[in-house]
Amino acid sequence: MSFPWFTLFLAITLSVKAQKPIPPTVHTDPAGALTVYRDNLTRLRHEHTALRELPNLPFFLFGMGDRLKLIYRNGRLLNALTGNIEEQWRVKEEIIVPSEYLVHLVLTDGQQIQIRENESGVWLLQPPRKPKLIPGTRSRLNLPGFTKQPWGPILRVLHQEVLINVIHGRPVPNFLVYLKPWYRDAALMGMVLRETNNLSLIQDWIMAINKPFDRNNHGIPEVDNLGQVLFLVSLVSDKKHPVVQSVLDSAGHFRRGNYVAGQTDDAEHPVYQTKWLKYGLKSLDLPDPYSIPKQYDSYSALFWWAYRNEHVAGPEFDKKIAINSPYYVWAEDHFYTQRRGMVGTVDYPLSWQQHDSDAHYPGMTVLDKDLAKQKLAFTHAWHAAEMFLLLHVP
Repeated sequence: MSFPWFTLFLAITLSVKAQKPIPPTVHTDPAGALTVYRDNLTRLRHEHTALRELPNLPFFLFGMGDRLKLIYRNGRLLNALTGNIEEQWRVKEEIIVPSEYLVHLVLTDGQQIQIRENESGVWLLQPPRKPKLIPGTRSRLNLPGFTKQPWGPILRVLHQEVLINVIHGRPVPNFLVYLKPWYRDAALMGMVLRETNNLSLIQDWIMAINKPFDRNNHGIPEVDNLGQVLFLVSLVSDKKHPVVQSVLDSAGHFRRGNYVAGQTDDAEHPVYQTKWLKYGLKSLDLPDPYSIPKQYDSYSALFWWAYRNEHVAGPEFDKKIAINSPYYVWAEDHFYTQRRGMVGTVDYPLSWQQHDSDAHYPGMTVLDKDLAKQKLAFTHAWHAAEMFLLLHVP
């Protein structure tokens, strides 16, 4: 029996309609939404009282996932990677609402424009004109509202700060100052993406991993990478992935009795490294001949989601670490159920990192030249991920 042509036509039509990007609605109360978000932030700062004074630069990043990366700042919408002006307006008033992925503009001639990102792309909304999908931003994402979560507005922003640092399918710490993914940062990003059903964004990158070490720290093979690679593989594949055997072979070179040890951040962290390896093996249902050594390791508390009882207490990270690399202390907070991790003093971003010897801070010049001088990166995916995973209620 021949397939009826009208049925084929109907199927194609329905498929096209299903794929058609759906614009967001014009937000009718951006000021009210900003108040709700700020109230949520105020409550967070009352509970997490360690504050970091940050430069108050009214801006917002658009382009989550593999979309064109854009910066709104001072009446301009810039290509974040080239600095080219995509759109510009003469602005009388602006309201930036990070939790709604929204910039609301009142122009000098009285017109109102909204730039808003949703699950299908980044849009210019200027009624009564039709919504305009900005070229290069059409792709599907899952953007949960977290409406039943006590930190819902904040979680939406932290989720955005993770997604904004996925570029060309690769998870990087900050897309403006890091060219390559770091396995450790990617693993924590992967935990967030798994929670929000967005692993497809980095699936191809994970499938293409063919080395057990990222060697981003001056070419050193950092031993925690071994478990991180196995865990990343487990998110989208299984133990038949080609890199798995390479990881197992490499682990043997760093084995000391029944644990592994080597360099991570220029020091040995055998507890942390062995925890990662064991977790990676477990994630892929592989044999595990390793035991976590019973000794103090300053990185042990960074591993908060498993092996919590296999830990020897000791000095915690100091204030300088909390200021420059806040993800360490937020992870430690998750382990100890405490609140030493710093919260910034601005609406956006909620994550940052400063004075990392491996970051190329001139990349921040497109946003603000003083950030480059201060060696301060806005945003930071690992920091955002640690905050998200601590504040999110399963």
